[in-house]
Amino acid sequence: MPPHTKTDEHTNTGKHAPRTNLAARHPIATFAVLALGLSWLAWIPYVLSPHGLGVWDVHFPEFLGTAQFTGILPGALLGPLGSAFLVTALADGRTGLRRWVGRLWRWRVPWRWYALALVGVPLLVVLTGLPFSGGRVQAPTALALVALVPGLVVQLFTTGLSEEPGWRDFALPRLQERLGPLGAVAVLGPLWALWHMPLYLSDWGGWPDAHWSEPLVFALFTITFNVVMTWVFNRTGESLPVALLLHVGVNNTISTLWADMYPGMTAGTMMHGLAIVSTVAAVVLLVATRGRLGYPRAHGDRPGGTPSATTSAHAVLVGSDDGTR
Repeated sequence: MPPHTKTDEHTNTGKHAPRTNLAARHPIATFAVLALGLSWLAWIPYVLSPHGLGVWDVHFPEFLGTAQFTGILPGALLGPLGSAFLVTALADGRTGLRRWVGRLWRWRVPWRWYALALVGVPLLVVLTGLPFSGGRVQAPTALALVALVPGLVVQLFTTGLSEEPGWRDFALPRLQERLGPLGAVAVLGPLWALWHMPLYLSDWGGWPDAHWSEPLVFALFTITFNVVMTWVFNRTGESLPVALLLHVGVNNTISTLWADMYPGMTAGTMMHGLAIVSTVAAVVLLVATRGRLGYPRAHGDRPGGTPSATTSAHAVLVGSDDGTR
């Protein structure tokens, strides 16, 4: 279908065009409702199964030693990814879909951003466990080290591609255009955290042994880590590959190295360490960038992040020493 434009924004010809459907008039709200609703509905069988509340005796097939691939992944794909595709198609048509997919190919950024995502942040994740280890720390086994790369690939094509095309590729550019970077992180962080909450009623969240406070600590981590994600996304010229690797690098480090290195540490204790470090990082970035979080634009871009002249110039200067922007 042809692309639609918002009544409060100009088309390429400088004229206004009417919005003809709900998704086009309210793309962010529509995406949020669909992302949460579709995932939560799809997760109901898993939450009610023996992998969760145990209300009915339906066992999900296991893959790589866990049933979460078959019980949780479909809902994740339907939610952020599926909703972003649907709303983009309805609101902006083929042009919008090309913009949305285009960020997935923005991989040509300075190498230090890949180093941050693949080495820096995972190393920091490992180090956060030291103060909570009680002295029980050991070197990772050879098996865990060998599993790092395959684990990263699996996470990239499951967790990464199911979430980031929605949260960062679709929602973040639109939210920043409307609300600025501070408003965007204030909305997207809690939304991202809320999306995960039903999973605490399953083995994903440690049910039934997880303490009641663990979802709250996880939400704090998600909200503050979203600030870090936003800064990296902006500073790399909206590179989705770097955002994907940053997200799944954290997950993969926890899945492959944490249990080996900290055998006596619970998931709840681990999350306390991550939340503290993430909160500190978020505060530092907010102060250092004066709340801009690397966002260079003031006005003028279409919804969904159509590149403006300012954006194009920023893409060339990604990673340059441009102060605390």
